[in-house]
Amino acid sequence: MTGIADLRPLQRRSQQRAWYWYDWANSAYVTTVATVLFAPYMITVAEKAACGFISDDDKGLDCTAHLDILGLSIAPGALPAYLITFSTVLSALLLPLLGAIADRTANKKGMLAGFAWAGAAFASLLWFCRGDNWEIGAVAIIGANLCLGASAVVNDAILPLISTEDERDRVSSRGWAFGYLGGGLLLLINLILVTFHDTFGMDTALAVRISMLSAAIWWAAFTFIPFLKLTNQPLPERELAQVEGGIVAQSFGQLWRTLKELRNYPMALTFLVAYLFFNDGIQTVIASSSVYGEKQLGFGTSVLIATILMVQFVAFGGALLFGRAAERFGAKQVILVGLVVWMGIVITALFLPKDQIVPFLLMGLAIGIVLGGTQALARSYFSLLIPRGREAEFFSFYHAMDRGTSWFGTLTFGLVYQWTGSYRPAIFALIIFFVIGGVLLARVDTARGIREAGNMAPDVI
Repeated sequence: MTGIADLRPLQRRSQQRAWYWYDWANSAYVTTVATVLFAPYMITVAEKAACGFISDDDKGLDCTAHLDILGLSIAPGALPAYLITFSTVLSALLLPLLGAIADRTANKKGMLAGFAWAGAAFASLLWFCRGDNWEIGAVAIIGANLCLGASAVVNDAILPLISTEDERDRVSSRGWAFGYLGGGLLLLINLILVTFHDTFGMDTALAVRISMLSAAIWWAAFTFIPFLKLTNQPLPERELAQVEGGIVAQSFGQLWRTLKELRNYPMALTFLVAYLFFNDGIQTVIASSSVYGEKQLGFGTSVLIATILMVQFVAFGGALLFGRAAERFGAKQVILVGLVVWMGIVITALFLPKDQIVPFLLMGLAIGIVLGGTQALARSYFSLLIPRGREAEFFSFYHAMDRGTSWFGTLTFGLVYQWTGSYRPAIFALIIFFVIGGVLLARVDTARGIREAGNMAPDVI
């Protein structure tokens, strides 16, 4: 049986390069759909449904009617936030079981590709979201986000299998950086399409639908690279023998055992709770940025895509910068600095002037610097605090609160908007997530966490 210790440096680098391509693949969906186009487009479709407009013309939708969904009155402007919240609740229920299954599955690259292709299929349904048909868009985004979270569980569980402890920060940061390049490239193409839609003989709505479809195709196509080039590794025999029964019975038993044993890993548990808060803040800022820019500040779709495109390429350098800083100062300290910057970002957003593009671009620049770095280092830092052979299981808890599936953050954003009718207090309210997350992260003792997980000698960090 082979493992990370049996792989030579050149073999590890080959596996790591193949692994980077999944960040390249799924980032197109995250940027083009989840970050930029879905929320504003979905709000427009929902407004048509609520106000009785069925034309693809976006103009004239100034009524204040709400949608009636299962007896609840939902403001169209809050619908995307509620949909993401709902997908997160499902993730919290399903992903931990998935992680237990993945730890008992040798064919991890097959699971990764399967969830990726299912997610791309759901995302492709957005092509049919038009007129006032908001329901198919809801199904598409919930299904795609669930599959994105599931594939991320498996993808991150592969990280400890292809890198040693001292390589994790570098490999994780490069994966995030590579993803920003991929997502940025497709976003650039879509920026041209949406901005010059008249030149291509189409209206804005059609250009947006084509752009969202292109992200689904990109996600599916580039997933073939890690699927073909990654090498599966045999399961640890000790894990296979611990729980009797089939894979589902084993997985339920493993999940129950882990829930009981989490108290044996207090540093990992503390980090998970910290991550729940600060990552929810990050994800909600990302998911809400296009809505804030369009509905609150008055910018058009082309300006929003251009800004997110700038963020993508700045984030490429930011992820690499954070990775290098972690080698010198430690991942935990660098993440804490990043959280302070995030606090400054949401405070600045509260006072951004309307129709002033320069301050908006400067805020986007700040987001790009800290965006990839904080997320990449959180992934590699957590990998040091979890026991070997149970990576997917622990990462499943981690990803119940990961990108595109924020829970408390999106719920808070939606509720504050519905109460106040303004996106400014809604986005400022997210500062509490960075404050709580930073306080909890500061309490994590890295050396103790590594000892609890049994990953390396107590005097090695």
